Amino acid sequence: MKRLHVHIAVDDLDRTIGFYSALFAAEPSVRKADYAKWMLDDPRVNLAISQRGANPGVEHLGIQVEDESELADVYARLSKADAPVFEEGETTCCYAQSEKSWISDPAGVPWEVFLTHGDAVHYGGGPVIDEARLAATPTGMPQAASCTPAPVAKPEAKSGCCG
Repeated sequence: MKRLHVHIAVDDLDRTIGFYSALFAAEPSVRKADYAKWMLDDPRVNLAISQRGANPGVEHLGIQVEDESELADVYARLSKADAPVFEEGETTCCYAQSEKSWISDPAGVPWEVFLTHGDAVHYGGGPVIDEARLAATPTGMPQAASCTPAPVAKPEAKSGCCG
C-alpha cells in the first residue's frame, strides 16, 4: 500500500516537532538534530520536517511505495505524465537508503516517488531546492546539499491574476 509523503522545511525544529507530535498524538519515528519524521498509519502519511536552510514551507511531496512492483507501477505512470522525469536511482537521503525518481507538476511543485531500503546514519547529499522548488546550477546540473533534484525543464509561465 502506498503512502503519501510530505516534507516541510521549518525554521524552529523543536517547536514544530511539538506541534506535529500533539496533532498526531505520536512522537517522531526518526529524530535528528536537523530532521524529524512521522510514519503514521492514521492518516497514512510519511511526514518529514527539516531545518537545513531552505525557506520554511512545503519543500516537496511524494509517494512512498512498499515494494518493487509498486515502484514499477508508479514509475510507469510518471513516464506517461507530460513532464520530464529525473531518475535519481539509488541514493542516501533524509537518513534513509532509497531508490527514487522526481517530477515537477505544471505549477513547479516537486514530487518524488521512492522505495526505502533501510536507514542511513547521515542525511545524505544530492541537489538542493530554491524557494521550495527544484533548482539547478547555471549548467543545469543539480546543486549539492539536500535531497531534492533540479528540474529537467521548467513549466511555461501562465497569464492571469497570479502569473
